[in-house]
Amino acid sequence: MSALSLADLQGAFRGVCLGRDAPALAAPEFVGLVDGARIAADARLRIYRHHVFDSLSTALGATFSTVRALVGEGFFRALARDYIAVSPPSGPVLSEYGADFPDFIERHARTGELVYLADSARLDWALTRAYGAEVGMALTAAQLAAMAPEALGDLRPRLRAGVSLLRSAWPIDQIWAVSHGHDDSTIDLASGGVELVVFQRDDDAAFARLTRGEAVLLAACDGATDLATVVERASAADPSFDFATTLPKCLGLSILDTP
Repeated sequence: MSALSLADLQGAFRGVCLGRDAPALAAPEFVGLVDGARIAADARLRIYRHHVFDSLSTALGATFSTVRALVGEGFFRALARDYIAVSPPSGPVLSEYGADFPDFIERHARTGELVYLADSARLDWALTRAYGAEVGMALTAAQLAAMAPEALGDLRPRLRAGVSLLRSAWPIDQIWAVSHGHDDSTIDLASGGVELVVFQRDDDAAFARLTRGEAVLLAACDGATDLATVVERASAADPSFDFATTLPKCLGLSILDTP
């Protein structure tokens, strides 16, 4: 039997599964831990390692489907393998794994020329988080109509759970659409960036483009800032901002929480 403590044994096994060497686990004595074992210990460990990387790469590929479509399966799995080795899951729910994958992509040596890839990953992650969010009822036009006009300025709007804002120097909404077969146009990276709001919709998640003023307005909807100040900030950031058209848009997207 091994002289390793249980904690050391578990740590060594975890390290092997993440691609590190653990010579003690390859010792012949470990073969005897499995009755009738006919596979050498190091070969058995390689099976576990392959299974871990394959399972986690598949989970990341499901979450970051745009990234996978853009770079191809082989490149994506190599990228995922590098990420898994340094950022293994910290919890049991694989759909919650990958929060820092976009930042990892941005720093990775092999993705330097793919300047849009990290932001595409951020959109993937935002859609995943929106889809899994537990949301309450959205603010409706009827609720606003029932409020006294003088009370509207004191309303402190906030975004619904799962709603997030993204700003990119690249047309990541078009990149997403082309990558998922919803658009067959040619992507022009020089066409400029976008600001997006990502939100849950029915049993799915979606996103919509925002103007600068709309993005500033939604960023200020923190549940603490009154509506009058929120509108003031949006108008200062974007002279063309029109609250009369922005409010129906926000209500239609169901992105504001009830008071």
